[in-house]
Amino acid sequence: MTDIIAADIGGTNARFARASLDEKGVPTLGTVRKYKVADYPSLQSCWAAFAEDERKEGSGDLPRAASIAFATAIGRDVIKLTNSSWVIRADTLAADINVDTVRLVNDFEAVAHAVSRLPAENLPLLFGDDRPFPSDGGVTILGPGTGLGVAMIAYDQSHPHVIATEGGHLDFAPLDPTEEKILSYLRDKFLRVSTERIVSGPGLNYIYKALATIGHDRVILMEDPELWQAALDGSDEFARRALERFCLCYGSVAGDLALAHGPHAVVLAGGLTQRMHDFLKQSGFHTRFKAKGRFESLMASVPIRCAIHDEIGLFGAAAAYREK
Repeated sequence: MTDIIAADIGGTNARFARASLDEKGVPTLGTVRKYKVADYPSLQSCWAAFAEDERKEGSGDLPRAASIAFATAIGRDVIKLTNSSWVIRADTLAADINVDTVRLVNDFEAVAHAVSRLPAENLPLLFGDDRPFPSDGGVTILGPGTGLGVAMIAYDQSHPHVIATEGGHLDFAPLDPTEEKILSYLRDKFLRVSTERIVSGPGLNYIYKALATIGHDRVILMEDPELWQAALDGSDEFARRALERFCLCYGSVAGDLALAHGPHAVVLAGGLTQRMHDFLKQSGFHTRFKAKGRFESLMASVPIRCAIHDEIGLFGAAAAYREK
């Protein structure tokens, strides 16, 4: 067994846990501790608070290895988080948090590592044929959150190779007159409209406001969490309409990415997708996913699964540790 610290660092919350990796690299997480990023001036100070909380619990010194997922692109010397003042310097991070080795991954890269290690019961089928991941070929991982996370698992003789992508920043492609009008509405606000402007947590509000503007409807303006709740529980009919349109766009984007990566399998992941699980099944998601012209019959057969895990980012960060 290998013991490490796994961390999942977002713009709002930072999560930490001890993790033990078995001989196959499958993690077991210890107590998960969550901290508000805004309460700490730096990652080092937040890490110190976690270490102190562990000591208070009698857990002793922290392991000297860490794997950290960040909600931003990795590969630069200086890592800056969206909605946070934290600045992380990759070349000094190990020393800053007092470990010998540290692995850095993008947050959705971590999710893809989690998917590659999750048991079948954590990957229930939503649509398509119930068949396993390919022994050779690509699996698309995506899900809306603050943005649209996208990653890929490339299987080679059943061995998974996780590839981080920025697929959420592809151009949004409208497929009907309503989406043409939504695109036009957003072009008045942004120089360029990417898919994550629409298929993301904030995207539901853009759709909601765009539909109201297009139809000259009077609606109640809501913050994103309130709007999502109203849409999911059906307490606001117009919010529900916006969610139906959201699912159409989500299906279109998922289908496009599957074609780009190789249409073998798709996994939808993240907290919003888990909340939408039941609604997705009755929405137009799958109709749009498979509406790819001459490839429609192939797309209809592609297994689409939902990743179910309460701490998928932490689990994935831990699973990523041994990969490089």
